[in-house]
Parts: sequence; structure tokens; C-alpha cells
Amino acid sequence: MLDPHSPLPPDDDTVGVLAWIHDRDHIDRVRTVADGADGWLDSHDCAVSAGTYRAAVAAAGLALQAALDLVNGRIVRAFLAIRPPSHHAERVRAHGYCFFNSVAVAAEVIVRSLNAPVLVVDFDAFHGNGTQLQFYDRGDVGYLSVHRYPFFPGTGGADEIGEGAGLGSTRNIPLAAGADDDVFCTALEHGLEEMGARLRPAAIVVSAGFSAFHGDPLGGMRLTEDGFRRMTAAVVTASEAWSNGRVLSILEGGYEPTGSARCASAHIDELAAEHR
Repeated sequence: MLDPHSPLPPDDDTVGVLAWIHDRDHIDRVRTVADGADGWLDSHDCAVSAGTYRAAVAAAGLALQAALDLVNGRIVRAFLAIRPPSHHAERVRAHGYCFFNSVAVAAEVIVRSLNAPVLVVDFDAFHGNGTQLQFYDRGDVGYLSVHRYPFFPGTGGADEIGEGAGLGSTRNIPLAAGADDDVFCTALEHGLEEMGARLRPAAIVVSAGFSAFHGDPLGGMRLTEDGFRRMTAAVVTASEAWSNGRVLSILEGGYEPTGSARCASAHIDELAAEHR
């Protein structure tokens, strides 16, 4: 859990950090549309209400504060059940129910604070195009994603491996629809071994989506709660090997409420287990 003595940062501070990730015009556009009480942003799946901007800034603020608590040693592992989700939000547009990329905020804060690499691990059934794009040409933030492919949002092929200074720091493991626990988890475990050895990350930030659950109406995968438990255990083990146990997990997708809750509970139980 978060340090109870660490309140959320002021909105102005959060917006300042959001400007590391998003163009100011995008931040202002989310606020302007929300001020109009309703509307749409950038794509058919980003409806805006009067509370959207406040909720999105609060979500990013929680990611910011948790990242600071992590680097200052107040916490070692944490799960943030925030909304809206993050990983589809790009620098200049909202996308896939995501307005601001809180995962990217957390990774950026940790990198700047520790001056050491961070690995983002994404096991949502949908590829995190926004997070990948944010760090695609950088070598200090790695991105590992296991996901259904081809599928929304159309990115995440195995040939997407980064460019420039980031060449080799992006690792996509696309899987066909219907992948089960063993296929999905084995892919993630192998990716963690590869990317951990490559980056030696100081912390792991998780895009924890539960849309790969077998009962999810959209994800098209066949994972169980045990699969999410196994993947979380692999992340924790990798963090013990490379990152002094530091893991910051942030909620992404999941469209079957009961199943998502069970999978999230298994994820949290494993995060909260004693260090290995």
C-alpha cells in the first residue's frame, strides 16, 4: 500500500509532470472538452464527461506519488487501482479509453529519480501502443508486452523492437487468440529473462490489464486467476534479481467485472507475498 503520510501532489505539480509525457495542447484539450461537460476525444472510444479531466489528473497524480514513494524507499511494491487506464494514451492523443499515460509518468519519474533503467511489463490482451511509442527511441526505459495479435490497436508486432538509442529495448511477444495460461505465462517469463538481463532495471512498472481472462468478452484469451498469479510471481522474481524487489503495478483493462476482480486479487496477493 502507499505510505498514508504521502498525500496526492497538487494538480499543478501533476500537470507539470504530465507535460514530460504529453504535449501541452493535448492536456489542455482534455480539460477544455471536459469543461464542456461532454464530448469525444480523438477516437470513438474516448467519451468525455465533466469529471474526466479531474479523474485523469488524479490517476496520474497517484502514479506520480507512488513512483516517488518507491524511489524514496517508503514502499517496495504497490498496486494502483486507478481509472482511467493508461497504456493506449499517446503523446498527442487520447485512445482506447486512455486520456493520460500514468504508466509512462511512473516510469519517467523513476528513471529521472534513480538515473537508472526501468522496465515496463504489459500483460494486457491489448497492446500498449502509447507506452511503446513514448519510449521507443530510448534505451533507459524498456517495454515488454505479451498480447493478442493481430488485434486492437493494430500495433505490437514482433518486428517492433525500438529504434535509435532504444533499439532492442522494446520486446513484443504477439500471441494468437485463445492462448492459455501456459502459453501466455511462458512467453512472459522468457521475455522477463531476456529484458532483465539486457536492461538490469532499477524498477519494474507493470501495466496490469486483466482482459486476457478467459471470461472477458473482448480479450479473446483463456487465462485463469492462476495464470495471473504465475505472471505476477515471475515479475516479483525478476524484480528480486534486478531491482531490489521494486514493482509498481497500475491497473489497465478488463471487461468482465467479477473475473477481473478475481484476477486482480490474485495479482495483489502475489505482490504482497514475502520477498523471495
